[in-house]
Amino acid sequence: MHSFMTATGARVPDVGAARMRELDRIATETFGLDLLQMMENAGRALADTVRGFLVGNGGVTIMAGPGGNGGGGLAAARHLHGWGIPVRIVLAQPEARSSRAAAHQLGILRAANVPVGGPDMADAWVAEADVAIDALVGYGLGAPIEGETADLIRTLNRRARRIVSLDLPSGLDATHGVIGGAIVRPAGILTLALPKTGLADPTADLAELWLADIGIPPEAIRQLGITEYASPFRGDARLSLRCTGTWSARCREGAHTSHVPARAFAPAPGGGSGQG
Repeated sequence: MHSFMTATGARVPDVGAARMRELDRIATETFGLDLLQMMENAGRALADTVRGFLVGNGGVTIMAGPGGNGGGGLAAARHLHGWGIPVRIVLAQPEARSSRAAAHQLGILRAANVPVGGPDMADAWVAEADVAIDALVGYGLGAPIEGETADLIRTLNRRARRIVSLDLPSGLDATHGVIGGAIVRPAGILTLALPKTGLADPTADLAELWLADIGIPPEAIRQLGITEYASPFRGDARLSLRCTGTWSARCREGAHTSHVPARAFAPAPGGGSGQG
C-alpha cells in the first residue's frame, strides 16, 4: 500500500482494481447505493474541477467511453451545460454499446440538445475546447489500449489545450500503473472514493490530483479490511492529494500546487460508479 496524503496531512489508503471493484459491489449490494447516485456525485465533482481549468471561451469537450467512466463524464457534461458552459460530447463507441447508466446520462443530454458526435468529430472538437475531459476508460482496464480508443487518446494528447481525467488517466492501469499502450497525459486527475495504486507510478508523469467523495459510507470501506479508515472528507467533498508512498523515491509530490499550464505530450509507445 502507498501513502497518499491530503494537503492537511491526513493519510488516505489506496486500492487496486480488484479491491475497488469489491468496494463498488459492497456499496451497491450491502449498503443499497445506486450506481446512478455515485455517478451523479462523481459527475458534479468532475464538473466543478474542470471549471477551475477554464481560462477561455472554448468550452469543454468530453471524450466518453461506453461504461461507468464515460457515464461520469456525461454527468459532468450535464452540470457544465447547466452552468452555461458550452459542452460537446464525443462518444468513443456507438451509442448502442453504452451501459444502461451511461445511456441514461446520454438521453438527458440529447433532450437538452447538447451536441453529440462520434470519433470523426474528436480532432476538431478537442482542438476547439478550452478543456477536454478524459472519461474513456476507468479502473476496469485489463490490457494496454490499442485500436480506436488508442487513436482517441493520441488525439487528446496532441490536440487538447488542457486535459482533466476522471478517476485515472485512460490507459493507466489502476493496480500496476503504466503497462504500455496509449495513455492520456492530463493536467489534472479527479480520482473517486479512494486513490488508485497505479497513480503512484512516477513514470506516469501525473500533474494535479484530487480525491472526490461519491457517497460511499466509511463502513463500506472498512469492510474491505481497511479497518482504521477515517473519512478525510470533513470539510470538503473534493480534496487535493499528494503521494508519499514507497513505489519509488520519485513518487509524485506537490500535487496540491497551482494549476499547471497546457502541455504538448508525445503519444505513448505501442499501440468502466462513474469509474469502471
